[in-house]
Amino acid sequence: MVGAGDGRGYKKIIVGICVMEKKVKCGSEAFSAPMRQILDRIKAFGEFEILHFGDRVILEDPIESWPICDCLIAFYSSGFPLKKAEEYAALRKPFLVNELEPQHLLHDRRKVYERLEMFGISVPRYALVNREEPYQELDYFIEDEDYVEVHGNRFWKPFVEKPVDGDDHSIMIYYPSSAGGGMKELFRKVGNRSSEFHPEVRRVRREGSYIYEEFMPTGGTDVKVYTVGPEYAHAEARKSPVVDGVVMRNTDGKEIRYPVLLTPNEKQMAREVCIAFRQAVCGFDLLRSEGRSYACDVNGWSFVKNSHKLTVQYRYYDDAACVLRKLFLDAKAPHLSSVIPPTLPWKVNEPVQPSERLTRQGSGVIGSFGQSEELRCVIVVIRHGDRTPKQKVKLKVTEENLLNLMLKYNGGRPRSETKLKSAVELQDLLDATRMLVPRPGVGSDNEAEDLEHAEKLRQVKAVLEEGGHFSGIYRKVQLKPLKWVKVQKSNGEGEEERPVEALMVLKYGGVLTHAGRKQAEELGRYFRNNMYPGEGTGLLRLHSTYRHDLKIYSSDEGRVQMSAAAFAKGLLDLEGQLTPILVSLVSKDSSMLDGLENASIEMEKAKTRLNEIITSGARTIPSNGTSECPWMVDGAGLPSNASKLLPKLVTLTKKVTEQVRVLAKHEDENLAETSPYDVILPYDQAKALGKTNIDIDRIAAGLPCGSEGFLLMFARWKKLERDLYNERKERFDITQIPDVYDSCKYDLLHNAHLNLEDLDELFKVAQLLADGVIPNEYGINPKQKLKIGSKIARRLLGKILIDLRNTREEALHVAEVKCNQDNCSNSTKFAKANKVFPPNISIKTDDIRSNTTSEMSIDQDDDDNKETKYRLDPKYANVMTPERHLRTRLYFTSESHIHSLMNVIRYCNLDESLQGEAGVVCQSALESLYKTKELDYMSHIVIRMFENTEVALEDPRRFRIELTFSHGADSSPLESNDGKAASLNQEHTLPIMGPERLQDVASYLTLEKMEKMIRPFAMPAEDFPPPSTPAGFSGYFLRSALVLERLVNLWPFHKNAHTNGK
Repeated sequence: MVGAGDGRGYKKIIVGICVMEKKVKCGSEAFSAPMRQILDRIKAFGEFEILHFGDRVILEDPIESWPICDCLIAFYSSGFPLKKAEEYAALRKPFLVNELEPQHLLHDRRKVYERLEMFGISVPRYALVNREEPYQELDYFIEDEDYVEVHGNRFWKPFVEKPVDGDDHSIMIYYPSSAGGGMKELFRKVGNRSSEFHPEVRRVRREGSYIYEEFMPTGGTDVKVYTVGPEYAHAEARKSPVVDGVVMRNTDGKEIRYPVLLTPNEKQMAREVCIAFRQAVCGFDLLRSEGRSYACDVNGWSFVKNSHKLTVQYRYYDDAACVLRKLFLDAKAPHLSSVIPPTLPWKVNEPVQPSERLTRQGSGVIGSFGQSEELRCVIVVIRHGDRTPKQKVKLKVTEENLLNLMLKYNGGRPRSETKLKSAVELQDLLDATRMLVPRPGVGSDNEAEDLEHAEKLRQVKAVLEEGGHFSGIYRKVQLKPLKWVKVQKSNGEGEEERPVEALMVLKYGGVLTHAGRKQAEELGRYFRNNMYPGEGTGLLRLHSTYRHDLKIYSSDEGRVQMSAAAFAKGLLDLEGQLTPILVSLVSKDSSMLDGLENASIEMEKAKTRLNEIITSGARTIPSNGTSECPWMVDGAGLPSNASKLLPKLVTLTKKVTEQVRVLAKHEDENLAETSPYDVILPYDQAKALGKTNIDIDRIAAGLPCGSEGFLLMFARWKKLERDLYNERKERFDITQIPDVYDSCKYDLLHNAHLNLEDLDELFKVAQLLADGVIPNEYGINPKQKLKIGSKIARRLLGKILIDLRNTREEALHVAEVKCNQDNCSNSTKFAKANKVFPPNISIKTDDIRSNTTSEMSIDQDDDDNKETKYRLDPKYANVMTPERHLRTRLYFTSESHIHSLMNVIRYCNLDESLQGEAGVVCQSALESLYKTKELDYMSHIVIRMFENTEVALEDPRRFRIELTFSHGADSSPLESNDGKAASLNQEHTLPIMGPERLQDVASYLTLEKMEKMIRPFAMPAEDFPPPSTPAGFSGYFLRSALVLERLVNLWPFHKNAHTNGK
């Protein structure tokens, strides 16, 4: 039927709204804001009458008395009688915007995933655990510390756990022990929270049926796709709740979301979701991970919220109203034209408002740059924050318990070594060690070797008990067989080998301290406020509009990963624990940011030569050394009296060690009064991941800062004393100088309350020697530094050049597109738009802002095509140049890579292939670097690239490179002259030095010059692993014609397949 006429010769089409009032009402209003926005627009066309059924009619009245309508909008929510609505639709046969029967599928996530897979739509890897009753034991389900296994399908943490009930929004993410463990619960937004982190929860739920799903790293961003019919899809991105759980809201209290472009494959995916569930208006979550896109959690009826506030000219609500109008007219009044009028009826009296301009010119971190320059790329290589001293214990073991443990975890192979790192493995080792550690003063003889062995076993036990939980992030043990014997097999049939001695190596320490976390967060905040000029409210607005292409890389070391997470927290103004931030935003790349193997031979040569220089007191000056370039000599920076300082260093180390020994003896005597099998203290996550604040209670009790006890503190100093000088051979080991300096600085900063005598004097001597030794370990002279640096940082240098090149290519592409657009006539633009829309859809492209394929929606060649991009949709963007993006790459690493990278940058012109070329670092900066000596915690090198938009595209001066560096927190803990420094010392935190230029103010380093100088030392782009082609960029039609035909036939809006409309 068709409703009453309006005086224009035809009757109005009645659109029935059969939904629960709580889903459409907004206070006293009949409809919520999104629904009202769209229905008001539909009504404004003058062709429709809107009829709201209401809860009383839906719940109480029989379907025979329900209002009769031509088109029906009906969707399920809690309390809605879906079966009753189906009976009404069968009786009256209105045109259904969303089919009713398929809505049953949406309440069971198992059926949703089954339907998605049936239609060839990509979903994350998953497995089902179905329980008929709570806590039912299932033989196909196995849970281990870091994984679950379902029907032999293993899911390593992090993984996602979803209830099969689609209406249950309590979704859990479980994190691996290597990242600190714990669980994050996702839930419907409550106030400003959408998730909560529970560090103590490590076991999965068992009270129901669940889907276990591979966690997809999405760069901390979620995408919500909204369809209005199969030909229209709108996407918005928001901060993912898995990051910190804090909901970003605007001044009206609404969650901030930004429209983003969909790739062609994602648009096809949206179309197929629409068809698969026969829901014209629906929403679903899109996960973009490693170059692929996945659908999950189809939600049924969904509209964009608050779209009317994003922009004036182009609105999602306008588009939705126009699409729905066409669907209604095609179904019930095909004789009427569905062409959209030149001016939409609700826009007749609407004033035109100017758009906000966010892109403004500004100045850089240091100095200024031209008004026509725009920042295009920020690359930063950063050393980790303050850490505890790294430690290593080596001892030969012959005890049966330990040898059996080695065989247990190496598969029973007597000649194979074993690495123990998981909680179960380390707990087994601790249990075995507790039985072997002699009680103080009991069962010990006077043999020196036995005493040393017992001391080391006590040290192993103390390390394993530290912190109360095996986080897996900073303790690991190797057991390597040394001797074997042949023994009779237990069954008497022949012989077998059995180990009788093994080498145990325990590595521990190097944990990010509370100071290190504070330093990293503060540096992140500094970058947020100072590194990105000309963006209005700064980086946060830039990042939230998804014009910011951010990627964070870290080495495999726990302290480096946590420094990266803490930096990201400060950079993006996040809240909460570091573990979810680490898993969501930080990518590990050990091949690029770890390891010294490639340069081990050259470094040994450098250390040998360094030892000769120090012990002989002589220094060789090459022929090219001059007084203007003192860094050109072998062993530059070593104190002239280095050989005389070594005995003093040994004497002072012994004095400090003796004081710590007395403190450890008292602690050991106290431990002797307790059982060695006392229950371990509850797990404290902060001890494993770097505490947020000083433990005031420990300080007040006169204990060492952090989780280190006096026994471990003594073991640390005793090892330094023993390794620094071999009394029997009367030989110094200069490689121990950095470790002595490291321990001195740590205890002066964190354990000053222990008042160790001569520690400050030891620090001064160790600093003099370390300032000369540490830089020279990476090359005894500039040419050797360049060779070693290029071997260590070769892959990182190659990646940096790729970052710069891809940014340049993208910027040039944008400039060319913009230039072409400026030169195009309106008719040409219209012709291009028509190419995007299929000819059989009679919708005016100027009026309907459908999400079409933009030239910028297909990503440019990247260093890694797996990197996820979030392109702001320029049609909805409230910014001046939405197509321009800023690339940020952050690389967190260790001291070795910082030294190596800096050595290549400052000495690159010394290479034979670049003879005669001026360096990229100016003379004054070379002098400053020579005086700097140490690149301390949070030291960093910044490479920023600017584009001069007024210079011709082919001009080398189009792109300019700016180099700055900071030597990190290198102030002395003894410096407390000013109030700020004294305050920071009380907090155990040293300030980070500000950035310094590596170029003269008037200099102009082009990208072309930078590439020329660095390329000889960088890994060529072709040597990097070939990137996989992202599925999102492979075009619209990936399936056969038969599959497409099946999809079309199933779609109820296809005119030849309609059964419910006319």
